[in-house]
Amino acid sequence: MGKQHGTLAKAGKVRKQTPKVARIEKARKPRGRAYKRILYKKNFAPLVPGQKKRTPNWNAGRPEVPPTQK
Repeated sequence: MGKQHGTLAKAGKVRKQTPKVARIEKARKPRGRAYKRILYKKNFAPLVPGQKKRTPNWNAGRPEVPPTQK
């Protein structure tokens, strides 16, 4: 066996000190056929008249939003 770093008595110290945070309830993503349907609508479905198609680099020339000051 290889050598360990530090004593095994200190194992798990950081995880035990970290405060417990409750999980955030999120709506689950569609799976299977429903997910493929969303991808189709996003990539190939006809656009609403007057709407531009979003390309992969659609936000390239947009100005950065300045971070809020504390």
